[in-house]
Amino acid sequence: MTPIELEFLGGFLKQRSGLVLVGDKSYLIESRLMPVARKHNIPSLSALMTQLRAGNAALESEVVEAMTTNETFFFRDKIPFELFTETMLPYIQKARAAQRRVRIWCAACSTGQEPYSLAMLLEENAAKFPGWDFEILATDLSGEVLAKAKAGKFSQFEVQRGLPINLLVKHFEQVGDLWEISPKIRQKVQFRPINLLRDFGPLGAFDIIYCRNVLIYFDEPTKIDVLNRMSGALAQDGFLVLGAAETVVGLCDRFKSVPEKRGLYVRNAAADATRLPMRLAVGAGG
Repeated sequence: MTPIELEFLGGFLKQRSGLVLVGDKSYLIESRLMPVARKHNIPSLSALMTQLRAGNAALESEVVEAMTTNETFFFRDKIPFELFTETMLPYIQKARAAQRRVRIWCAACSTGQEPYSLAMLLEENAAKFPGWDFEILATDLSGEVLAKAKAGKFSQFEVQRGLPINLLVKHFEQVGDLWEISPKIRQKVQFRPINLLRDFGPLGAFDIIYCRNVLIYFDEPTKIDVLNRMSGALAQDGFLVLGAAETVVGLCDRFKSVPEKRGLYVRNAAADATRLPMRLAVGAGG
């Protein structure tokens, strides 16, 4: 690919998905886009760029999906899930005692391991929440990964990555070479296609938002825009969970980190008004 073609591809990906190509990505581009080219009998990446310039809608979608990173696994990084059971749920149990309704959003959910992990944790804690309505909405840009997530079928390799054996035995059934998650867990999660660069206001308000390991692929203005809009989608005393390599510091003053809770944020106004982080720090071990 020529420098002009690389520049075009970079602009195309940023506009469609927020993905920013940094440094020499020649190998990554070739390994991910040549299969797309071969599928459509396109002889080279240069010819593929020509097709993109011509506005081939189906091809545009496939290129974005091929270049978007979909790395995920069950209970990835552990801490965000420990925070869910040890910090967020105890607070939610008291704060939402009257409504008994909780909405959780997993943004950029990929093939579904994150929302299914949360669904399993809710099932494990169900006795503490009789009569409660928990809604998990999982969204992603890629229709391909959402289709796999909805199916709820995972390979041996996928269930071995982070999934405790007791939860595998309890919530999965082996079907041929795959492991199928139980209908009881699958029905706890709704999947929808959402591009974070577009308006997600119609999704409504959430008590907890997981947006992990996606902002790292955006440039600074895009990060700021997404974070600012997410603050509007989060309840006044809700929680935002980011990835280990992500932060709001220097980007968005609408969130405030919770002391000693890595990756956990609350809305700044809520933190200042109610001293929520202090309450969390006191109650987290109980």
